[in-house]
Amino acid sequence: MRIVTSLFVLLALLAALPRPAGAAPDKAAIAAGFRPFLEREIWPEAQRAGVPRTVFDAAFAGVTPDLDLPDLVLPGEPAKVEENNFQAEFKSPAAYFDERRIEALAVKGRALLSRYRGDLDRIERQTGVPPTIILAIWARESGYGAAKIPYNAFRVLGTKAYLSRRKAIFQDELIAALRIVANGHLKVDEMRSSWAGALGQPQFMPSKFEALAVDFDGDGRKDIWNTVPDILASIGHYLQQSGWVRGRDWGFEVNAPESVDCSTEGPDRRRPISAFVSDGVARVSGKPFPPAELKADGNLLMPAGRYGPAFVATPNFYVIKAYNNSDLYALFIGHLADRMLGGGAFQGGWVEAGAMTRGDVARLQEKLQAKGYDVGGADGLPGFKTRRSIGGWQTRAGLTRTCWPSPDLAHRLGG
Repeated sequence: MRIVTSLFVLLALLAALPRPAGAAPDKAAIAAGFRPFLEREIWPEAQRAGVPRTVFDAAFAGVTPDLDLPDLVLPGEPAKVEENNFQAEFKSPAAYFDERRIEALAVKGRALLSRYRGDLDRIERQTGVPPTIILAIWARESGYGAAKIPYNAFRVLGTKAYLSRRKAIFQDELIAALRIVANGHLKVDEMRSSWAGALGQPQFMPSKFEALAVDFDGDGRKDIWNTVPDILASIGHYLQQSGWVRGRDWGFEVNAPESVDCSTEGPDRRRPISAFVSDGVARVSGKPFPPAELKADGNLLMPAGRYGPAFVATPNFYVIKAYNNSDLYALFIGHLADRMLGGGAFQGGWVEAGAMTRGDVARLQEKLQAKGYDVGGADGLPGFKTRRSIGGWQTRAGLTRTCWPSPDLAHRLGG
């Protein structure tokens, strides 16, 4: 039997041994299995992908697993939802939409809109994506390139390929990262990433870099780290390939009267925007919906239920979500883009309904699932299926619909 296989068997036996309740996993044993894992599981795939052994060795020289990363499943522990939120997009909406920060980003965005107008106009002609949407994503992902990207990409991706809840996805991303170096885009020591393994100023996962990054300045390199035209064009290309509808807005903040049921939101419940107007939905700006939009389909969007602003979203809102699958993220992008063009702050406020951790929300989702509701998965993230399931249960229980998780609601749902 090979040494690698023997060590993996040993680690499996160690993980299977009973531990006292609450005992921590044996991190030394876990770390000892990292190098054999790379050799047995990753190197053969990398070799088949055309990665030279010298690149593989350089990528993992001195690299150990980072067991402090979120969303890991250590041997002997069941897969679980993280109790606390790590991504800003899944925390308090009020904190996410900090007005001073948004206004500062909008001011800088207007200056960059002028500075890169020629490139942005050309990108819009090619992709259909408005310049302000592209700039807003650049702002959110890296502060227009000012944010530090501190992690060793190979350590992050290697750890997640080894121990995350979504190993297969991260193994593919790790192979893609190795190919990026093998193909000469960056050197090993230049491969810095976020804690999730995203690269460069627009924060592309390695596979997205390979598929969607653009050499806009024609120098022969797809440089999303230092070359602004490449960065902007790559973002535009990403959204175009995700289905951006040329000529449509992302959405509109609206006043939705109480007669409009918050549990009817969601992109799978689209209807002509004119139908929302007939139901009494109106733009908070007082302006009518553009005539072309009235004839097109949209959907109700209430990202914090009745505890926050309401919107009529177009399909382009969900194209932005293809970049980052969070309602708050997509809303931030659309709102910041509007602010660059002179739009104002949200008129609807964000109200705190009671603090809940991601784990709390997951347990609430499990209770709803047990009652037959489709919450989109008990992942601790209150997406539109969870929000409208809450509203549906509240209606059946004779309660006021809020369509948002709260400690009181969790108590009412019972065990």
